[in-house]
Amino acid sequence: MYGRLLLPQTPYRGVRRTHSNKTPPPYRSAHVLDDLSESRLLSSANYVRTELPIRISHRLRDMQTLPYVALTNPHISHVYELYYSAFERLRKIEPVKTVEDNDGYCKIIKETLREHLSVIPRLAMGVLEIQGLMGAEETDKFMNTLLRSRISRRVIAEQHLALTETFHSPWHFPDAKTSQTDPQEEFVGEVFLRCNAAEVVTRCANTATELIRRAHGSQVLLPEIKLQGHLNAAFPYIPSHLEYIVGELLRNSIQAVVEQRGGCKPPPIEVLICEAAQHVIIRISDQGGGVPREILPHLWSFSKGPRRQKRLENLERVPKMAATMQELRVPDSKSTPEHNDRPEKHDYDGSLSSLSGRPPDLRLGIGLPMSRIYAEYWAGSLELHSLEGYGVDAFLQISKLGNKNEQLTTRASMDAV
Repeated sequence: MYGRLLLPQTPYRGVRRTHSNKTPPPYRSAHVLDDLSESRLLSSANYVRTELPIRISHRLRDMQTLPYVALTNPHISHVYELYYSAFERLRKIEPVKTVEDNDGYCKIIKETLREHLSVIPRLAMGVLEIQGLMGAEETDKFMNTLLRSRISRRVIAEQHLALTETFHSPWHFPDAKTSQTDPQEEFVGEVFLRCNAAEVVTRCANTATELIRRAHGSQVLLPEIKLQGHLNAAFPYIPSHLEYIVGELLRNSIQAVVEQRGGCKPPPIEVLICEAAQHVIIRISDQGGGVPREILPHLWSFSKGPRRQKRLENLERVPKMAATMQELRVPDSKSTPEHNDRPEKHDYDGSLSSLSGRPPDLRLGIGLPMSRIYAEYWAGSLELHSLEGYGVDAFLQISKLGNKNEQLTTRASMDAV
């Protein structure tokens, strides 16, 4: 069964909301200038105004059906109170009829997004602490449902904030003329129409390498990142989502190789990009010794694993988390050449990650399951194959947005949006 695309229908060209089982047409490289009128902006605002309280109410219902002893956990209770407060605030908002109304509504959205930066670490600590009170499969299902829903809400909210920012931009006028190479023209809200896989890998590799260097010292020998395959593969995608996944995979690989090889010259990490008509596959291969046998069965779980206490201690050091690569950005990385090569629009802080952060060497144990949720949310996949004593191959399949509807298989999944 297919569900609805989670972006507004009319405010902009490219992303279409549909109930059809047919594959919608791919994105067109259209100019936002052509389509973003005041009426479309207000239509987007009212779409978000209607959707957000509905989706939050579904999550409140999920938490209300938890065993009483789980809901009384202070971390899960904290998330419940945040959701209830947001629901009460958002459900009372009147229809948006003017641009001024929209600007006021955007302030409420931004404040809500800031307040909810504590949701991920609190949920993660909560499911670890109620281990034994609920089944591991049940708690993982609960986490997956809440996190998928979180992504959906932030996507539509941040998309509308980006469209509002575009509407108020100095260059956004009916007769405005812009260069064909203007990076602003490559965005539809938060969606980058020409997201280049090789550029994302290179950017994440530079950031991950610098983070590992800071964690282990400037003298550490780091593996070379070898990039090959279809280096020109480009597709519409939300950059922050892809950067988070690729960044987590590369950090894990670099960390494993460094720890496995010690002071010896480490073997390279090979990244292969393969492009097909409907998707792009990124394979990341390392020789870091593979995943330890005691961890492998719990690789995709939020609640199981042998390092529960250590994960709890580390999560307590992260009061806020946006789940983006940007919150791990090296403080002076904005001045690096790699960053300056990026389109200016990438600097839009859609996930408010500047308000959150964590030390580069802090292991939370939720990077892989979070990455899989991001990948599967857009009808992609993330698989990992470990050869104990040698290394790991990670396969990330990315469905090109506009070529597939979001796949939803059960009523519970439909409610998750």
